[in-house]
Amino acid sequence: MPNLAKHADIGASGTLRFPAHPIDGRAGTSFKHQHLPSILADDDRNGGFFEVHAENYMGAGGPPHAALARVREDNPVSLHGVCMSIGGPQPLDKAHLARFAGLIERYEPALVSEHLAWSTHNTTYYNDLLPLPYTEATLRRVAEHIDEVQEAIRRPLLLENPSTYVLFSESTMSETAFIREIVRRTGCGLLLDVNNVFVSAINHSFSALDYLSDYPLEHVGEIHLAGHTEQEDDEGDLLLIDSHDGPVADAVWKLFDIVIGRCGPIPTLIEWDSAIPDWPVLKAEAKEAQAILDRNAALRLERINVRA
Repeated sequence: MPNLAKHADIGASGTLRFPAHPIDGRAGTSFKHQHLPSILADDDRNGGFFEVHAENYMGAGGPPHAALARVREDNPVSLHGVCMSIGGPQPLDKAHLARFAGLIERYEPALVSEHLAWSTHNTTYYNDLLPLPYTEATLRRVAEHIDEVQEAIRRPLLLENPSTYVLFSESTMSETAFIREIVRRTGCGLLLDVNNVFVSAINHSFSALDYLSDYPLEHVGEIHLAGHTEQEDDEGDLLLIDSHDGPVADAVWKLFDIVIGRCGPIPTLIEWDSAIPDWPVLKAEAKEAQAILDRNAALRLERINVRA
């Protein structure tokens, strides 16, 4: 374990306390252990943030925690859960939730998020984020689960919109209306995955711009950008897969620019989870996001000065 004494202090409970780092208006990347030497050797790395999947750090110690602790010394961290199964029909796994809360206490992440999805059935855990029917019954269940999570972690949770490949005939409301009502009932925040919006829009033949116009952007606390792959479905039609294995597509960059123009410079993450490139490639994607954030921030400031 590295020596963190010069950057962190021990709180009254004995928990290691990390310094707070600014995250507003910053672009970050997924943290991959193989990038750690390059990150530490990169004099231009400061200013961004790193996001980690909570489930990769639910052991007590070892190399994963040593690497994350080293990165956390100098950078804000976003903690992203992928296995809470907030939309599942069964009660939340209390042991999993306790480990999730423990990670928040341990690393003091700037942002904490999970998915609007389900991934468990009885004792079976699926390696997928599965979609939900948008009904009143689902709404009550998701709201109850979010309330339970927020009570355990003692802070608002950011809920991520899904990428979907099927729709449910029993749905009685749109995805945006469902998400808006979840926010109203629970007080949670939102993680807007722009790539997910684009993937779902192509797969279901709706307008991504119309979706974003109906989405409660005022509650967004973080944005995700990622790459996707193109396939064909059984009828030979285009099918997009939210694969996180390549650069952000031009169409997704354009949607991101529109979103930032509407709601300001929100912390933005580049997700890249398979076919992982060398650090400079991932860093370049984050720099492109940062340029869009900075340009829109400057335009907003210019408009404020003109009105003044």
